[in-house]
Amino acid sequence: MGLLFVGLGLILTVKPSFPPQTPAEESSSAPKEPELRVIEGQVNQNGTLFQSLAEKGIAPPSIDLVISKLKPYINFTKIKGGTFRYVLGPDGSLVKFTYEAGPTEVYEIEKNGEGYEARRVDVPVETVLVKVVGDIRSSLFEAMNASGEQDGLTLDFAEILAWEVDFYMDVREGDRFKVVVEKVYKGHEFIRYGVIHAVEYQGEGKRVRGIRYQDGYYDENGLSLRKAFLKAPLRFNRISSRFSQSRRHPILGGVRPHYGTDYAAPMGTPVWAVGDGTVVLCGWNGGYGKEVALRHKNGYSTQYGHLARFGPGIRVGKRVMQKQIIGYVGSTGLSTGPHLDYRLAKQGRFKNPLKEIFPAGVAIGKEEKEKFQKVKGMAVEWLDGDSSFQRPLSPPDSMKEVEKP
Repeated sequence: MGLLFVGLGLILTVKPSFPPQTPAEESSSAPKEPELRVIEGQVNQNGTLFQSLAEKGIAPPSIDLVISKLKPYINFTKIKGGTFRYVLGPDGSLVKFTYEAGPTEVYEIEKNGEGYEARRVDVPVETVLVKVVGDIRSSLFEAMNASGEQDGLTLDFAEILAWEVDFYMDVREGDRFKVVVEKVYKGHEFIRYGVIHAVEYQGEGKRVRGIRYQDGYYDENGLSLRKAFLKAPLRFNRISSRFSQSRRHPILGGVRPHYGTDYAAPMGTPVWAVGDGTVVLCGWNGGYGKEVALRHKNGYSTQYGHLARFGPGIRVGKRVMQKQIIGYVGSTGLSTGPHLDYRLAKQGRFKNPLKEIFPAGVAIGKEEKEKFQKVKGMAVEWLDGDSSFQRPLSPPDSMKEVEKP
């Protein structure tokens, strides 16, 4: 019996043992994921997606595949810039392609069992309603920037009030503005401004308000802010000479009547028609150089002198619309530098364009008055509060409910 126990003990001691597999050994035995190659880049503002991909060494057949799949979604003649991400498999074939034309305009091409599928990606965004309040210290641009807003909002604000406020001559230190506007965010990233619901400009003894209703802006009495004439033919350019009956001519000398307003602006700045009209002069006019003259309704006419060149298609007899480009600022004729000589006449007599009172805008229709009153009530409530705010946009705030027919 003793020998038996010894033998068993020997058997137990010589039994081979195998250490457990380590995680590294286990992973080495598992199949490896295929290695992918990623190519990223930007599309040049003046280039094309094809050119940008080719510069990264992507073969023309692969580029043609990308273009053909995205063509139903993108107008390639209009894209300006953007970024792309091209993912290739081990064999060099396309696995996935992403093109971001803008923060919320994203397209993808992905390989599936049947080939390749393209789609536009739904990018989630949040819209908030913001009230911006500011005081003028030096300019509207500066005041808007000081409130944390961008120049685009300044331009849109001025565009709404272009029939009411001359932002060259009417702006004074201490003036105050308010804007109630939608702002769109992608996460914490500001993407763009949305609808402007209400605006206010408080100047010297004058307060102007604009309330959005449907596709236009109206004052509190329901009169459209859009009128027959704009206050100025240029946006945000320094005025070098106010209206006066006498002014020493900078070239000819002596005192000569100056029946217009000189807008000093960079060479090539677009000049807009202040109102709908017909071109009655388009050519050289002595000391005024290249000039366009328009005939408007109710006996009004306007002249635009010292132009560098004329707008596209502008010729005598041509009908033009308000804000249509009729020319570009120059220094032709008797001029000491680039500027626009703008003149306004009524029944053949020159008028001061800075003081002329033009006919009021069209009133809201009777059938729309009740709905407009609801919209106005909400807008006035926002504007009358002194403080600014920022809050998520709710259906009543969007005014969509009160504007429904």
